[in-house]
Amino acid sequence: MSRLTTATPLPSDTKVLSIGLHPSAPDYSRMLDGFDNEAILTARIEAGIAALREAGFDAVPCLIDTSWDRAEATVRELLQEHAFGLAMIGGGVRMVPENTLLFERLVNLLTEEAPGIRLCFNTSPENTAEALSRWIRT
Repeated sequence: MSRLTTATPLPSDTKVLSIGLHPSAPDYSRMLDGFDNEAILTARIEAGIAALREAGFDAVPCLIDTSWDRAEATVRELLQEHAFGLAMIGGGVRMVPENTLLFERLVNLLTEEAPGIRLCFNTSPENTAEALSRWIRT
């Protein structure tokens, strides 16, 4: 029987890469409840980013396209500009079946290009701070 261990929390000044779908990217007919259109998603993302800043997280938003080539270029550019200790990949990437390959590729890109980076996941822009708090000492 294996035991689960808890990783040591990261320092409070850890830079976070917060990856989510750009509001123009999703097929809204396939999105989860509460993500009905671009205006709603835009407002929720903006409020989520503001909440992260208010909570004191050093988070860099990374809004990606569903196209792997464009998503990869966006993420690589930010990885070259900053040293991230934690990456949060949003629910729109992970929870929509059509984005499974995109999610897999992002995980592999992050672990290859930023060795030692930790990953966390939210289910909506509103609970991103909660997801980060699981891994960053406040």
